[in-house]
This record gives sequence, C-alpha cells and structure tokens, in this order.
Amino acid sequence: MAVFYEVQSVPVHSVLLMPARDAALSYPKGDMVLGFCASCGFIANLAFDPTLHEYSSNYEETQGFSPTFNAFHQRLATHLVERYDLHGKNLIEIGCGKGEFLTLLCELGGNYGVGFDPAYVSERNKSAAKERITFIEDFYSEKYAGYQGDLVCCKMTLEHIHHTADFVGMVRRTVGNRADTVVFFQVPDAVRVLRDLGFWDIYYEHCSYFSLGSLARLFRHCGFTVTDLWKDYDDQYLMIEARPGEGKPSSILPQENDLEELTQLVAYFSQNHRGQLESWQGRLREMKQNGRRAVLWGSGSKAVAFLTTLKIHDEIEYAVDINPHRRGTYLAGTGQQIVAPDFLREYKPDVVIAMNPIYRKEIQRDLNTMGLNPVLQTV
Repeated sequence: MAVFYEVQSVPVHSVLLMPARDAALSYPKGDMVLGFCASCGFIANLAFDPTLHEYSSNYEETQGFSPTFNAFHQRLATHLVERYDLHGKNLIEIGCGKGEFLTLLCELGGNYGVGFDPAYVSERNKSAAKERITFIEDFYSEKYAGYQGDLVCCKMTLEHIHHTADFVGMVRRTVGNRADTVVFFQVPDAVRVLRDLGFWDIYYEHCSYFSLGSLARLFRHCGFTVTDLWKDYDDQYLMIEARPGEGKPSSILPQENDLEELTQLVAYFSQNHRGQLESWQGRLREMKQNGRRAVLWGSGSKAVAFLTTLKIHDEIEYAVDINPHRRGTYLAGTGQQIVAPDFLREYKPDVVIAMNPIYRKEIQRDLNTMGLNPVLQTV
C-alpha cells in the first residue's frame, strides 16, 4: 500500500468522555499513516494498534439529539422495513451503539432484535419496543453465531475494524446458507474526504476507509452478492445491501468502477492537503490576533481531528454540543471544554465553526433562537 498521508501523535479515542482537562490532554496517542491499495481501492491506517482502544459505556458516539440526523434515521429505517417487508422479523445489529436504530426498526415493523455493542446504556432506552430486543454489551464474534436474523445490520462500525476482510468474512460465515438474509452496512465515504481535503474526517478510531467500489469488492471477496449501493446524508455515508452468494459472480454495478477516480483523488489529497491545513491555521490565528472569539459547534471526532491536526489550543476555548451527556467534559488531545448551546448567550462568540455542514440550518436556527448573530462557517 502506498502511503499518502501522515499525522503523528493523535488521540486514539475521540468521543470517549474525558471528565478532566488533564486527562484529556494526557490521553494516549497514536500515529495516522494512511496507505492506498491501487488494486482494490482500500485505504487503511498502517500504524493502527487496536489494543489502544477502549469501547465502553463512556464511549459517547450518538448523534440522536439532532433533528436532522433523526430524520435521516427515520427515512433509512422506513426504507429497509418497506423494501424487505420487515414485519415481525428477527433483526441483528452489529455495533448498535446506544440502540437507537435497532429500536426504530423494531418500532416500525413490530420486529424482534438483538444488538451487540459494549457501549450500550440500557437506562437511556425508553422505547416500549425495548421488551422485544436483547442487547448484548459485547463485541460481535462467531461465538454469537447462534443468533440468526432476517436482516443483519452494521452501521458506522466497519471503519473501526482494521482487518476488514476477516470481519466481513466472519459475518458471511455466521449467516451461513440463509439465502434470504439481507446484510446492510453503512460506512463513511472516503471519496468525499479526499475530494474536499477533509483532514477533520481522518482520525485514529477510523482505521479503514472505503469508496462504493472498494466496499463492494470487499463484500464480493467475502462471498456476498451485492444487490445495491448508494450514498446518503449529503453523500457522507455509503450504503451497501448484500445477500449470501451462491458461488456465481453477480453483475458489477456501475458505481463500483471507481479505481481510476480513487487513484486520482488520493494523489490530489496528497498534493493539496497541506494547503488546506495552512489556510485554517491562518484563519484561526487571524481571529485570535483580532480579538475575535471562535467556538466549534460539534465536539465529536471531527472536532478532535480538526484541532489536533492543526495543533490548535488557546485559539479556540470551547466546543458546543447539543448532546447533554458530553457537556462538562473535555476534548481529547487539546482539552477544550464542551459546553451547552446556552453557554453562548454569555460567551457571545464572533465566529461559530460547524464541524459538519449538514447541520448548518439546524445550528443557525439555534443561534437565532438565542438572539445571537455570529459568523457561521462550516468546514
């Protein structure tokens, strides 16, 4: 694999709750060394060490406090329920987080679910459908092969797994000969990161990066028939639907033919990302010199990657988050305190930097409601 991007000493976790600033500043760090395979299009952190990770109930990854995100979740769940007639069926979700999506699938179709995730927190699930769901606070593995589902779902998890073919191959083995089982995966889109020079979307927890083509090639390699591929959420997420293959090669979907584009984008990112870094460093330095207060809106992985890659500390003091479970904690690596939106009434920032442009309208509404009129920028 050809190395095209390197960042040293970044926090190995981005959304693990840091209750004290000292703990945030001293949290363990690792290196990012992204390599690209020109044969299949896979991108991975070649310096990744999975033993550094800690996935537990302190891992606060949910986006479920955002109306924008919840509308997307509702639409996606409705699509799966209607397309595959998921009514009274058995569902499995690998990496279910706080259980919101699996719970929604069970609510919409009267389904029964099993969710796997060491970060699940039972007391936060208030749905009546919870009675039809078993949550197992563990990583999914072949020891759970006895659990079978009409749908096997895995959202925003595969990018955290280094040996992706081993994992997808394991899922294929646990599905076995159940030809009617639908397998649905969702991962971030690497094409968007490369095209937009989005260094803030490259962080240690994400050790594996995919395009539509490389994702499909992975699934075909592991014995699946790919039935659909698409992008959603402002083209930030890739979706793949597949079924167990029967040994016959299925027809290649047009969007899989992306190796030439990927090769060009990797070269583009390698040659131009430093300009993006310098541009943001200059903007933030100028704000501070002019006495203008800037805050980040969003305290998740994008914020941590943005600040640590830019080596930003006192230029920005606070990160805003609508998730109440994150407030009062600190960003790993750089130590900014995470605050509620209401904090801005007193702080009165001159600039708000939104860490995801899809939330721009939502953030602007919140600022308007508080009677604030800062410059709203997006990465």
